[in-house]
Amino acid sequence: MNARRATLALVASTLLVSACRKQEITTYRVPKEAQPAAAPAATPAAAPAMPPMAGGGSNMANTAVATASGSGLGWTAPASWTAKPTGAMRKGSYTIKGAEGEGDLSITAFPGDVGGDLANLNRWRGQIQLPPVAQSEFEAATQHLDKNGLHLTLVDLVGTGATPQRILGVMVPFEGATWFFKLMGPDKVVAQEKTAFLQFIETIKPAAK
Repeated sequence: MNARRATLALVASTLLVSACRKQEITTYRVPKEAQPAAAPAATPAAAPAMPPMAGGGSNMANTAVATASGSGLGWTAPASWTAKPTGAMRKGSYTIKGAEGEGDLSITAFPGDVGGDLANLNRWRGQIQLPPVAQSEFEAATQHLDKNGLHLTLVDLVGTGATPQRILGVMVPFEGATWFFKLMGPDKVVAQEKTAFLQFIETIKPAAK
C-alpha cells in the first residue's frame, strides 16, 4: 500500500513539473527599429539676379546687361585718345588725358529706347549730382543733329561743387537699339576736349555690312 502511494506521488510530481514547464513563457529581446534619418532641410534656392536697368545711371553700377547685337555703328576716334579694353558692356572705350586729370569716353548700346531720351538724360544728370529735369525742359537741355543718316541728341552737362564733373554725350537710335557716346571727366578736361568730341561724333555712321 505504501509502495503504491509512493508510486502515485512520484507520477503526480512528474506530471506537475511537466505542466509547469509547458506554461513557461519565453521572452525575446527585439532590437528597436532604427528610426529613419531626418531629411536635411531644403536649402533655399538662390534668388535670381535682378535684371539691371540700362542707360548708365547710378542704378547701372556693377551690373551686367544685354548689349545690342546685330548691325552696329562705326566711328573714327581722335589720335590723341588712348583706346582701352572694351569689356562686356562697352562697344568702345578711350582715355582722354588733360592737365587737370583724365576723361573717360564710353560707347555702349542697348536694345530698345532704354526708358526714353528724358530718362537717359536724367541718368546722366544724376551721375554728376544734378537734379532731374521735366519733359517740358528736355528741348532746352539738348541739341539735335542729323549726321550720316542718323539722328543724334547731344547734351552738355556741368556738375556743381569745387571740382565739378562734366558730361558731353550723344544718344543715337539705330535699328531698334540706342547707342550712347559719353565723355565724362573733370570740367576743365572735358571743356578742353569739346571741339575734338564734336568732330568725333560727326564720324559716327552705320558700320559697313
